Amino acid sequence: MDRSVLPVVFSVLMSAGAVSALGFVWSAPGTPKPPAKPEGEWRILDAVTYENISIFPVVSSSGYDTSYFQTLDEGLSSGEVVIREQGSDGMSRSRDQYPNTGQPRVIPQYGGASVNQLVLINRGKRPLLLLAGELVSGGKQDRIIGKDRIVPVGAPPLPLDVFCVEHGRWSNGANFVASKTIVHPSVREKAAVDQAQTQVWNAVRSGSTAKPAAPTTSASASNPPMARLNTQVLSEAIASSVTTESYDKLYDSKSTGVSIDAFVDELATRFIRQTSHLKGERVVGVIVAYGGEVAWSDIFASPDLFNAYWSKLLRSYAVEALARPVLREVASHDDAASFLQRLNGREQQETDPHVYVWREITEGRLTQIELDTLDPKQFTLHRLLLRRT
Repeated sequence: MDRSVLPVVFSVLMSAGAVSALGFVWSAPGTPKPPAKPEGEWRILDAVTYENISIFPVVSSSGYDTSYFQTLDEGLSSGEVVIREQGSDGMSRSRDQYPNTGQPRVIPQYGGASVNQLVLINRGKRPLLLLAGELVSGGKQDRIIGKDRIVPVGAPPLPLDVFCVEHGRWSNGANFVASKTIVHPSVREKAAVDQAQTQVWNAVRSGSTAKPAAPTTSASASNPPMARLNTQVLSEAIASSVTTESYDKLYDSKSTGVSIDAFVDELATRFIRQTSHLKGERVVGVIVAYGGEVAWSDIFASPDLFNAYWSKLLRSYAVEALARPVLREVASHDDAASFLQRLNGREQQETDPHVYVWREITEGRLTQIELDTLDPKQFTLHRLLLRRT
């Protein structure tokens, strides 16, 4: 070899080594990029499938101590959390007293009753965790929580933003109680993301707000699959037995004639079978697909917190499946795994100093909502990622 060429060859080799050391790898055109790493210490299992729904368990070998928090169902059931209509009488804070007198402070009045606002007081010894879409029954109308948030111990009476899911009733009822229900994704999206009362009502009446998927064959195009909880079924239930359009009564097997309970039981059995042999890991969340489309995920800071919500979340996913056409496509594992990645889009935040940070990130049709606790230390309690309908 010509001695004059050697320095050039040596220089090229050194340059290639430097590029490799910096982590750059040359790929042939069209080579797919490696998948992005998940946001947290998570991995997903194979899907639990049944009819048109696939549920991918999200597992982790680590988690946070969330025993510091109480859920809405726990607080209402124990009486440590009280929810009333605005302007109602008789709400006083037993642990909040005027100094040196021992007399209880009376909850301030916030004017007359309002469809979209209630008053909540946390009398417990633990902060209260609220999730958008949780249902409380009673008062003048059944309502759902409008946004994820934390209510600290000793907080003053809280004006609570809510949405009605019982159109047609505005009359005195029992005090608000735990319904152990969270509305299904189509309704929950309209409350948590769109924050519009009319759209919430429309979603309750229509079942699913998702657009029908295009048929994959000519045969299915001429005879498209129908949802079992379709608009006609729901309209007939409203006309015959659920005259106030109560969510809790409408989405009931007896009202619609659709076996919601049997659907939930089958999913629960398959989920237990899929997750019962984990070693060193526990379930902290799920990613949900309908047909071939990954649509929703709920992930929590601990297995205990996931378990506290799982039964009512599972029912909500099942109702959504029954309200969508019966499509046999199954979403891929890779598509589901993409729901573990953090969005990179427009972000907005709200915060209650020293209590929590709420953030929403929007990228295309995807919306990610996170609730971080700031006390005793900062970490994400709940992470929701959804594909908007």
